[in-house]
Amino acid sequence: MDTQSNFPRTLEVLSLPELAERLHVTAQTLYDLRAKGRGPRGFRVGPRLMFRLVAIEDWLARMEAEDARRRDRSRQ
Repeated sequence: MDTQSNFPRTLEVLSLPELAERLHVTAQTLYDLRAKGRGPRGFRVGPRLMFRLVAIEDWLARMEAEDARRRDRSRQ
């Protein structure tokens, strides 16, 4: 994605295919996670589903924390 250095970080976005590519998963995986309430927050621009980079980072942090909690419980 081409961004200018003065472009506000909160406005940086990825499309669903771009996000899937970066995470090395299919677009369907992201749709499935969203359907289960576990996917990243996104919004539509016309027919395209878009994601703010800051929202993706927050989502990934939540996923990491949930995974750490599950690991901790399984060790008890």
